[in-house]
Amino acid sequence: MNMKYKLPQVIAEIGCNHKGDMEIAKELIKMAAIFCKAPVAKFQKRTPRELLSEEQYNAPHPNPMHAYGNTYGAHREYLEFSVDQHRELKAYCEEYDVIYSSSVWDMTSAKQIASLNPKLIKIPSAMNTHNTMLKYLCDEYAGQIHISTGMSTLDEVDSLVKLFEEKGRAKDLVLYSCTSGYPVPFEDVKLLDIPDLIQRYDGRVGDFGFSGHHLGIAIDVAAYALGATWIERHFTLDRTWKGTDHAASLEPDGLRRLVRDLNATYTSMGRKDGGLLDIEVEQREKLKWRAR
Repeated sequence: MNMKYKLPQVIAEIGCNHKGDMEIAKELIKMAAIFCKAPVAKFQKRTPRELLSEEQYNAPHPNPMHAYGNTYGAHREYLEFSVDQHRELKAYCEEYDVIYSSSVWDMTSAKQIASLNPKLIKIPSAMNTHNTMLKYLCDEYAGQIHISTGMSTLDEVDSLVKLFEEKGRAKDLVLYSCTSGYPVPFEDVKLLDIPDLIQRYDGRVGDFGFSGHHLGIAIDVAAYALGATWIERHFTLDRTWKGTDHAASLEPDGLRRLVRDLNATYTSMGRKDGGLLDIEVEQREKLKWRAR
C-alpha cells in the first residue's frame, strides 16, 4: 500500500459511561483533554421510546447487575442527556479545546444533535442501514459523518457508500472497521479489514477509522499503521463501574498512553529513501566496518 499517514485522531468515547451524571461527564471531558490529550470526546444520543418497541422497552435489562432502571427502557432513559445538556457538554468541550461529538441512534436524536452543528456525528454499526436517517444527515447536516461497519455485510457497506455518493457527500464520510462485541477477543478484531476497506473505497470516501472494543492499546497502534486515521475507544474513569461498556473501556492512563503511542508512531512513519540520516553519519564513522 502507498500510505500517506495523517496525524492520528483519537476519539475518547465517553458514550454512556457518565452514569447519567453531568458532573462525571464533564470530568471525563476534562480528563480526556488535559491528561490524555485526546482531540475528540464523543457521547451517545438515543430516544428510547422511538428506538425500542414496547416489548423491548418493558423487558428487564439482560444483565441486571448493570441496570439503571427496572426495565431496559427505564435503564436507557436514566442514562440519557437532553439536547440542552448536550449543548452544555459541547460548550464545555470547547472550553478545553476538545471536539465534541455524539453518536445518534434514531431520527429525533439525529435532528437534535445536528442542530448543535458539531464538527462530526457518528452513526453506530446498528444504525448504518437506517437510510432515512442517513439521507436526513446528508441533506441537513454539513459536518463529517462517521459510520462504523460492525455487524454489516459488504453489500450493506457498498449501499451506504453509494447513498453518500448519490447525495454528493461521500468525501465527508469516514468509514470505520469495527467488530461489534463488548469486549472483543483478539481473534475477532480482524485488523486486515482496514486495508481491505481502503482498497475498496479509497478515493471514494473521505477517510478511514477503527472502532475497537478489545483490551489494551497495542491493537490500535497496529490499526493506525494499517491506515486507520481515526481511532475510537470507549473511555471511563473506572473500569469496575456499573454499566456494560466500562469493561471494554480505557481508563485515563490507558487513553493517555494510547494518544502518546499513536503520535510517536505517526512521527516514525517515514523512509530513508536509500540514503543516510544525519543521526547515522557520526555512527558510521565510528562503527562501520571497512576493509583494511
